[in-house]
Amino acid sequence: MQDLWTLKYRPNTLEELLGNEHAVATLSELVESRNLPHLILYGPENSGKTTASLALARKLYGSTWKNNFTYFNASDFFDQGKRYLVRDKRFVRFLGTDDPKKIYKSVIDIFKEIINEYAGIAPFDADYKLIYIDNAESLSSDAQNALRRIMEKYSATCRFILSTTKPSKLISPLRSRGLQIFFTYIPDSLMKAHLEKIALAEKLQLSESAFDAILYFAKGNVVKAVHTLQLVSLSAQGGEITDEVIYEATQKFRDVTVDDLLYAALEGDFSKGRRLIDEMIVEKGLLGVEILERLSEALVDSGENDESIARLIVKISETDALLKDTANERIQLEKLILSFS
Repeated sequence: MQDLWTLKYRPNTLEELLGNEHAVATLSELVESRNLPHLILYGPENSGKTTASLALARKLYGSTWKNNFTYFNASDFFDQGKRYLVRDKRFVRFLGTDDPKKIYKSVIDIFKEIINEYAGIAPFDADYKLIYIDNAESLSSDAQNALRRIMEKYSATCRFILSTTKPSKLISPLRSRGLQIFFTYIPDSLMKAHLEKIALAEKLQLSESAFDAILYFAKGNVVKAVHTLQLVSLSAQGGEITDEVIYEATQKFRDVTVDDLLYAALEGDFSKGRRLIDEMIVEKGLLGVEILERLSEALVDSGENDESIARLIVKISETDALLKDTANERIQLEKLILSFS
């Protein structure tokens, strides 16, 4: 089975991280000061938050970093619930069963018990350990309050790193207990250099236009770019990879739901638009910013006149700015599609 290139070519050190120079510099300074606080890393999906945290752990602990770094995904706990918990071997002793129907504790009680115990375990040959909680926006308000108390209780021997795409969904007392560090997508120049390095290592031949096509599709998202490169490599069979090959591959990722959403918005069919937004958020798990990105791409390809496209792109941009601070993305998205007709 072929390794995922996103893991195979993932940076291992802070110095190797792509872009986000300010975030990297801040983390490096904190390591040198030996005074690491709780951290809140925020920014869009696949912008390097988890990679940076793993690199931070390696920098702090060296070869024994795994002994002092624990990863939890909040969305696994609170979006998948007990069905996920029984599949994770770490939680067997907390549950006492592998049948979710026989678990009588609530998910939040299980979460509190697990986090409290892991935070209480003494660090291995270090002053403190790291607990990384990904997708922290999935934590319920009660879970966040419980986590705040645990952070206070074990602040001497444990540091928490919370990663989120929606910092506004974290309660104020929790946000105030961590140093907030912003991550964003990387510029095309760094992305292209990274892709060229992978192409060279994997003995791939790409035309210049093929690189440009991947950059256009990925829009700074390293995971999306590397996944695309690996996908097209499977059908290349030693030949040159062109922009046409990239286009055919990326079209397979195209979600027709966003096209339906655009046309519903343009036609003033608000009820259909609301239904499609719910489908994209609830069933497909898309973030508001991802829906806006796909909506803008669909708009550019829609055949609308340039004046209309420019006017609607401005509205999408305004909504994108509002999403950074909103607690309810659905309301802003519904307001956007109302303005299209």
